[in-house]
Amino acid sequence: MGNRIVAARELAPKTMLFEVEAPHIAERGRAGQFVILRVHDQGERIPLTIAHRDPDKGTIVIVAQEVGKTTRDLNALRAGDELHDLAGPLGRPTDIPAAGSTVVCVGGGIGNAVVWPQVTALKEAGCHVIAILGARSKELLILEEEIGAIADELIVTTDDGSYGKKGLVTHALQELIDSGRKIDEVITIGPVIMMKFVCKTTEPYGIPTQASLNPIMVDGTGMCGACRVTVGGKTRFACVEGPEFDGHQVDFDELMTRLSYYKEEEQESLALHSCRCGSH
Repeated sequence: MGNRIVAARELAPKTMLFEVEAPHIAERGRAGQFVILRVHDQGERIPLTIAHRDPDKGTIVIVAQEVGKTTRDLNALRAGDELHDLAGPLGRPTDIPAAGSTVVCVGGGIGNAVVWPQVTALKEAGCHVIAILGARSKELLILEEEIGAIADELIVTTDDGSYGKKGLVTHALQELIDSGRKIDEVITIGPVIMMKFVCKTTEPYGIPTQASLNPIMVDGTGMCGACRVTVGGKTRFACVEGPEFDGHQVDFDELMTRLSYYKEEEQESLALHSCRCGSH
């Protein structure tokens, strides 16, 4: 044990932020990397991005959205509780462009937890950073304050128009491109369908675009094969060779098909867990 939670707070409905004691990971972690954790000794291993780290305090921040049994168990924890085990940092760090580059970070939903460390690293490297953050509605928008405090420019969109610009992140990105702004690179993380259309938006203009494939990772070591993805016609493994790849080379349609493979089993597991909890 020893991975004590020192702070926990709700960011949005069913989305929690945890600050966890992990000195080794806090010292060595880099933007784009992730950890693997287990909530208890019978729990499954899940990958979560290192959203923030504080080497001086020896802590890291992770953000979890409840989508199944394990994330429900995790989000029930509070300050003072301990994670059973925590391994990292894993994955390849984000490739950071040269100082002076203008980089647009496009995040959607829980993906904003990945944008936060990316924006931090880009600013430290001397880049001009424009962050576009999207959510379905205002109540589901996370980490706006944290990212906005670092980015040079911040654009917020909501699907329903309840906050920021009404529309999708791709609309805001297209407006930036149409304005003639110099954009050296785009980095995107969020729902796979969102990343697909971000990449389709930048491709005609030849703007290099990195897509972070965190949403497809399961095991985190390359052994389960669930994160197989076709990039440029070749099979790659997101957890050990990524999670970030050239978005213009990713077969997003194949990826979305694979993501739907185990939805039925995941729903059955969550339903069984809910029944057991309700019977106590």
